[in-house]
Amino acid sequence: MADLIQSEAELEDRLSAPSPEDVALFREMEGDLVIIGAAGKMGPSLACRAARAARAAGVKKRILGVSRFSEPAAKRFLEQAGVETLGADLLDPASFATLPEAANVIFMAGRKFGSTGAESLTWAMNAYLPALVAERYRQSRIVAFSSGNIYPLVPVHSGGATEDTAPAPLGEYAQSVLARERLFEHFSRCYGTPVTLLRLNYAIDLRYGVLLDIGSKVFEGRSVDVSMGAVNVIWQGDANSVALRSLALGQSPPLILNLTGLETLSVRAVAKRFGEIFAKQAILEGQEAPTALLNNAARCHRLLGLPSVTAGQMIEWTANWIRMGGATLGKPTHFESRNGRF
Repeated sequence: MADLIQSEAELEDRLSAPSPEDVALFREMEGDLVIIGAAGKMGPSLACRAARAARAAGVKKRILGVSRFSEPAAKRFLEQAGVETLGADLLDPASFATLPEAANVIFMAGRKFGSTGAESLTWAMNAYLPALVAERYRQSRIVAFSSGNIYPLVPVHSGGATEDTAPAPLGEYAQSVLARERLFEHFSRCYGTPVTLLRLNYAIDLRYGVLLDIGSKVFEGRSVDVSMGAVNVIWQGDANSVALRSLALGQSPPLILNLTGLETLSVRAVAKRFGEIFAKQAILEGQEAPTALLNNAARCHRLLGLPSVTAGQMIEWTANWIRMGGATLGKPTHFESRNGRF
């Protein structure tokens, strides 16, 4: 296929290329943008997309990425893209004195993997830190990433949980993410801060994600557990675009948006499709449960448009990436978990 992604440089370019809607946002948006947690899995491509959109709009905006930057390569990558960087330990309240004023804030910091056995740190990152950010930037517009993990498992054929589905977080990670939401809501109500909460599952970057997890197992002849029989995914570039444009949608109390793709994907069918591409037999284990962690993003699609990349394209791109030995982050999603332990 002509549009297959052949290198990390090309991947980064695709993830960070602004859409016309992104450019239009920056043409109208007032003030600078601070991205908290800019060195995580999604942060670098989102920050670069913002910087590219501002340049394409012909406006001068300060795009500042804040993180500990424990890996210097992430800092260099952002700075080369025109993003300012600021190293800070955000669990230290004193560090907030170093953060500049900004009319717009995207909060991406959080902790999921490794939560089991280090629950207190997970709660500090997912609940205490959001309170500090919400207080510091109470006069800004805030977009905060959340997770569909706060929802209960729903029937596979239900179309997924909607924003009106009552949260029922399973396990301490999901509970701490709901705490994050409640704290942003609390400060939004106290100060009138316009906030958008994005309940995401699951972003796809060829170096990690549910499709990489499934495809790699098929390619390597390992079994795929189908007990969590269905998933939702969205191309990370599309998720980045939604995050940026959600700045214009903030409300008090917060607007909640589910963020994912159009399709409910069968894990069994995805594994078999990888098998067809690789000319290998997909080894399946377990039996599909009648429920799964599923997100219905109809509200987001209605407000901000449909994703630009289909699940079929993502599968083809991921298969090519696996076959060519593309780099990975070595961070399985553990999407199979049905007990909330990560």
